[in-house]
Amino acid sequence: MNQVKIFPNIENLNTFAAKKFVEIANNAIEKCGVFTVALAGGSTPKSLYKLLSSENFRDKVDWRNAFFYFGDERNVLPTDISSNFKVAKENLFDPLKITEQNYNRWETEFLNAEKTAASYETGIYNTFALFDEEERFPRFDLILLGMGADGHTASLFPFTEALHETEKIAVANYVEKLNDWRFTLTFPAINNARNIIFLVAGDEKAETLREVLEGEFEPEKFPSQNIRPKDGNLFWLIDENVAKLLSNDGN
Repeated sequence: MNQVKIFPNIENLNTFAAKKFVEIANNAIEKCGVFTVALAGGSTPKSLYKLLSSENFRDKVDWRNAFFYFGDERNVLPTDISSNFKVAKENLFDPLKITEQNYNRWETEFLNAEKTAASYETGIYNTFALFDEEERFPRFDLILLGMGADGHTASLFPFTEALHETEKIAVANYVEKLNDWRFTLTFPAINNARNIIFLVAGDEKAETLREVLEGEFEPEKFPSQNIRPKDGNLFWLIDENVAKLLSNDGN
């Protein structure tokens, strides 16, 4: 099931996202005893994390049974201001008293891109117990994603090598325009999720969003087009500013 929902502002968007997050989390815990989620970076997810840890939502999930991962990470130390992990730790983990037993992060302190990616992939293998060919990729209950103005998502940037990865769960992806490595889950890992939520806001992304949702299928140019869960739900949660060029209202 694919849904596009447009909100008048970022506050309404995040409130809906928080309610959907809680719904998915509680359904997973009720059915399986645990909830697994891969988090995103950026300003919109940061606001969502603050909301989830606020008085309105903090008691709506049994966080002891929630296990957190990261869809991607920057090539910086975990204490760096631009680290996705640091943002989540300060705005979600610490306020909710979530300890390191309940999250897996990219170990960027290795200062070796391939080692960081391999270690993260091994951690996912171990925690999801992927021991046979039929279970090669994890089945996250939820993956949160953003979209850049260039159409990238996670750290799957246009015309980069990671776009073609079909065997691995997680890779180091060299991004020439950034002159740096990024770390990312791959399309097969992301598209195996039960639920995927895009959080997209800002009028600077309006033209790209129109191309991604209504343009020709060009996933090399717009990697976000390649997010197509094989057996799950896809939600695009967007604000009016970024939706202004769409021909459909999405609701």
